[in-house]
Amino acid sequence: MKKIVLSVMVVAFSLALVSTSFAKKKKAYEEGSAGPGSISGTVSLKGKAMAPIMEDLNKGKNVEFCTTHPDTKEGGIRPRVKVSVAGGKLKDAVVFVENIKTGKPWGDTGKANFDFQICDIKQKMLAVRKPTKAEKKTGGILTVKNHDANILHNPHGYSVVGASRKTLFNKPLPNQGDVAEVTKNIGRLKQKKDRHFFLQCDQHNFMEADARIVWNPYYSITGADGAFKIDGLPAGKYKVTAWQPYVGESSQEVTVAAGEAKADFTLTAK
Repeated sequence: MKKIVLSVMVVAFSLALVSTSFAKKKKAYEEGSAGPGSISGTVSLKGKAMAPIMEDLNKGKNVEFCTTHPDTKEGGIRPRVKVSVAGGKLKDAVVFVENIKTGKPWGDTGKANFDFQICDIKQKMLAVRKPTKAEKKTGGILTVKNHDANILHNPHGYSVVGASRKTLFNKPLPNQGDVAEVTKNIGRLKQKKDRHFFLQCDQHNFMEADARIVWNPYYSITGADGAFKIDGLPAGKYKVTAWQPYVGESSQEVTVAAGEAKADFTLTAK
């Protein structure tokens, strides 16, 4: 009798653990229909933005070619801007809705294509999402292309958490026109852990770009005027966050009905 009771208790405990595990696992976003609401506003920066890093291209590889970049200054110095602000408005901040379970289809949102061109990465800030099982096979969610003739580039993609980096891919592109199709490599992103994607060229470490890892299609990247707009939202209350990897983030609750809701954010310079 004691053995039976013990067995029942073990089974019950095991089921409880399984149930808890499933309860803690975040459910993936489900595509449905777009709603009638939207959120728009601006992202401002309080304080002084970090100064550009003045990169001496003479210390790196392919100096003669890399110094042909139009931003190169006298003496082969090129500024590397991590925080771009004009008139107090923050460029390349990602504003996204966090707590939404279903809504508009993904479409092309969350697809990222980075171009390595004249020893630079053309896109400085994008958003990227985890591919579905089918997309891991078909690709097209994340690619990197080398546009430079006779220049070896080596895109190295990371998930950044605090001071630690986890390699997602490391793909040499020796020839002009070579494309690294790395959709499958980002298939192991985890919603609870992965937020910041960082891309760097291992051959020219001054070539950098960033992306926010998003888990639904409701996001926007600010332009030079700091403005953003997120549309197609169903009515409801949402946690909305503005994020810039070298400044930080700020969140607020926004109520959305039919029409346009307003939300402005201010991030504080580090």
